[in-house]
Amino acid sequence: MFDGVAARYDLTNTVLSFGQDRGWRRATRAALGLKPGERVLDLAAGTGVSTVELGRNGAWVVATDFSKGMLHAGEFRNVPMVAGDAMRLPFADAIFDAATISFGLRNVADPDEGLREIARVVKPGGRLVVCEFSTPVREPLRTVYMEYLMRTLPRVARAVSSNPDAYVYLAESIRAWPDQEQLARRIEAAGWSDVKWRNLTGGITALHRAVRK
Repeated sequence: MFDGVAARYDLTNTVLSFGQDRGWRRATRAALGLKPGERVLDLAAGTGVSTVELGRNGAWVVATDFSKGMLHAGEFRNVPMVAGDAMRLPFADAIFDAATISFGLRNVADPDEGLREIARVVKPGGRLVVCEFSTPVREPLRTVYMEYLMRTLPRVARAVSSNPDAYVYLAESIRAWPDQEQLARRIEAAGWSDVKWRNLTGGITALHRAVRK
């Protein structure tokens, strides 16, 4: 499915998010607090646009994604890319100073196993940031947002995406995803401590931060 949306993935994301995706990437980088020379895993990196943003502080960042089509679509970006399954990462234990997964944890077959596997490859004391769609905190926005997800988003995707049917799945997976507090508990159960979250865009997106035990 993701191979099928790769060709116009970045454009579609920007259109569907009304340009908010750029700010979400900047917020993710800031939340990680990256330093020059640190090794960072950018999981579910897609075409690597998030990897480029993460590297702005001088960190060494590797883009990893299950979809080879997505990585191929981002080959023009000057970042290291590795195809890999989030539940069986092709990396040794405790080699990364930090890791992030943006809008990809929902797409892991077993998100809890994915969180445990990220913990395996991050050093004790290392950081995790999960940027993911979440639950708007105020009822009026929540109602409008759900209406947009289930009705408007698929129509817009038909106009701009290379595989619009994939965005029906996108809307349904967002609606079924746990809220901020529920996700925080799952992150903690997977081997992370000091779990906190911050809402972006009224809770449409949330940044969950954690430290490797």
